[in-house]
Amino acid sequence: MNWNDDQPIYRQLREKIVSLILSGTFKEGDPLPSVRQVSSDYQINHITVSKAYQELVDMQLVESRRGMGMFVLDGAKQKLHQLEKDKFIQIELPALAQRLRDLGITTNELIQALGALKGDK
Repeated sequence: MNWNDDQPIYRQLREKIVSLILSGTFKEGDPLPSVRQVSSDYQINHITVSKAYQELVDMQLVESRRGMGMFVLDGAKQKLHQLEKDKFIQIELPALAQRLRDLGITTNELIQALGALKGDK
C-alpha cells in the first residue's frame, strides 16, 4: 500500500479496511490481520495500526475479542453502505450539483452521461 501525505497513515489504513469490508474481502465475522502483522507488512508503527483499529471499533464496525484479535461485526457492510450514502448525499452531491451548475450541464445531459457510464442503452 502506498501512503500519501494528504492525511495521516492511520486514517488511510482505516479507509483501506473500510474499502475491504465494502468490497466483501473482509466479511462479517472475519478476523482482521493482527496489529503486528499489519505493522510488519506495511512497515508502519504498531501504534498507528492500533489507532486505525480503534477508530473501526469506535465506528462499531469491528470488535476486539480478548486473546483472539479484531473481528468484523455483523451488519458492518450494511452500516458502511448507509454511512457512505449519507456522506455522498450530504457532502459530495451538493459539490457535484454546484459543479454541474458552474459548467452549465443540464439534468438530461447528466442522466445520459451516467447511463453511458453504467452501460445503459
